[in-house]
Amino acid sequence: MRTSKQETFIEQYALTGNAAKAADTAGYTHAKQRGYELKNQFSREIEERQRKMIQDCVPGALTQLNELAQNAESESVRLGAVKDVLDRAGLKPTEKIRQEISHVEQSSTDELQRELEALIGTSDISKIPEVLN
Repeated sequence: MRTSKQETFIEQYALTGNAAKAADTAGYTHAKQRGYELKNQFSREIEERQRKMIQDCVPGALTQLNELAQNAESESVRLGAVKDVLDRAGLKPTEKIRQEISHVEQSSTDELQRELEALIGTSDISKIPEVLN
């Protein structure tokens, strides 16, 4: 069970990210040292509280994004907002794929036969099983 001072520290740290300030606001003496200790002691609770705070902001952020997409004066702002909405809906455009051609695909048949002969001593495909055994 956490004390009210600990709860206040967790809340204040989640809001500010400043352990000394959160400890001071919660009423601890030696706030800098105590804040460091409390931050480590309640790291899981702090992370959970921050995650909840972010989740609570999502509806407002989506409303603002929708407002920008529909009413922003700048076309680039509207376009950016629309792209963000589509990305978050899972409709992100596919990434461009850079395809590299290997030396085998670039080489002529004659060049490949010479390379094969250099590697195994023959370019006669029928003799390859004998050479490998």
